[in-house]
Amino acid sequence: QVQLVESGGGLVQAGGSLRLSCAASGSIGAITVMGWYRQAPGKQRELVATITSGGSTNYADSVKGRFTVSRDNAKNTVYLQMNSLKPEDTAVYYCNAKRGLTLTTYWGQGTQVTVSS
Repeated sequence: QVQLVESGGGLVQAGGSLRLSCAASGSIGAITVMGWYRQAPGKQRELVATITSGGSTNYADSVKGRFTVSRDNAKNTVYLQMNSLKPEDTAVYYCNAKRGLTLTTYWGQGTQVTVSS
């Protein structure tokens, strides 16, 4: 099993910044991809950004140029730096990890990000 614990959410005004962190523990060997998803009220969960163990990144079009995903393999932690936040970024943000050849998926408990206009 892999445990993921997020931190760093909160309330921020439009145009502001937040940094989310996600620490992985447990059977973390062979984790290949880590990343962030978000779910706004009444909407489906959507991909925000992912990063592979080799450092390759992928972003949703809506966050490109504003968000940066990074990973500290030594600390088993993934980060999401969010700049120029917009009210439409308001959502619960979930950390995600995929492990092994079968890409078994693990989720964190989520952290609320609220952007006021």
